[in-house]
Amino acid sequence: MASTKLLYTIIVLLIIVIAGLIAYIFVSTPAPVTTTYTLTSVYPTTIYITPGAVTTPSPTVTTPTPVTTPTTTSPGVKYSVVIGTGGVGGVYFYYGQVVAGIINNYTDIEATSIQTAASIDNLLLIRDKTDLSKGIIYCATTLPDSAYLAYTGQHTKFKDNPAPIAILWVMYPNYLHIITTEKTGIKSIYDLKGKRVSTGAPGSGTEVNALGVLQLVGIDPAKDFAKWERLGAEESAAALRDGTIDAYFWSGGLPTSSVVDLATALKQRGDRIYLISLPQEIIDGYIKKFPGVAVPGVIPKDVYGASEDAKTLAYWNMFVCHKDAPVDVVYKITKAVFEHLDILQRSVKPAKDTNLNTALLYINGTIPYHEGALKYYREVGILK
Repeated sequence: MASTKLLYTIIVLLIIVIAGLIAYIFVSTPAPVTTTYTLTSVYPTTIYITPGAVTTPSPTVTTPTPVTTPTTTSPGVKYSVVIGTGGVGGVYFYYGQVVAGIINNYTDIEATSIQTAASIDNLLLIRDKTDLSKGIIYCATTLPDSAYLAYTGQHTKFKDNPAPIAILWVMYPNYLHIITTEKTGIKSIYDLKGKRVSTGAPGSGTEVNALGVLQLVGIDPAKDFAKWERLGAEESAAALRDGTIDAYFWSGGLPTSSVVDLATALKQRGDRIYLISLPQEIIDGYIKKFPGVAVPGVIPKDVYGASEDAKTLAYWNMFVCHKDAPVDVVYKITKAVFEHLDILQRSVKPAKDTNLNTALLYINGTIPYHEGALKYYREVGILK
């Protein structure tokens, strides 16, 4: 009897000890650490054709009354910059990431980049999310026509509240791609009637470009497409590859990685990418209707392995921020980027056109340059 009680006591003690050990291990185990990795992109080397001289936006349009920009940062405020870019697979996404990295590494300003639907979405973020009292400044990559319409209040989303933006520099030219495959048999933009077509993500500059061109052609996507999709760069490329659409619009630098990947995938299955050329009368009509935002451009066949060059429209992208961002903050950003262009150009091939020769292409246009950027350009002698 005594031995049975002793055994029972030992078993109970063992259970208590084991339970205690389990509780100790559970409580003391540290939470898992999340590691953030910086994504970099190296685009393949290709041939670039630089468009001719850019006509700046018409200065006759009445612009909003400017507000005096703060000269220096507010005491005690730590400024952070958020850069709106575009979708994964587009140049904006990678360009913005690298610019954010340069700002982080070579200034005392915190910077992050975020994936967005691109131009219009980015301009809304600048207008609605910038909070200078908390030190939050939104900057963005944007197409010039989107910026022009948003700044002047001509875009529906900015009709009663225009985008309060200022230019820091001109980035590189976007080329309007109208992409299909040789097996679809589509050879002209007029052939898109009755087809399944994507015009770009909602709120993107691509969508603005595509709808502007289609209006001139006389095609109403809602009525004339068999299926109207509104997909981003990577999603559009995947849909064309998988056969769920017949063609798509994309406005991006040369080359765009998602288009390169699409061309490779099509070649492997015995098909070939085909880039639709715009008729000259459509190019001329677009430039006349939207003065100063586009120039004639050519996508060389060698960029994506197409059978022929494609005549199209080219748009010089802008890097913009809130017009009321402190001068010294914008000066530091501009100075850091231009003093480390080698990093940007090595990481993003289209950024070869980001340089002091092109930075002031829109200097006499409707949208003003930020005084912080102008301060740097005067310092390096390209602006008197």
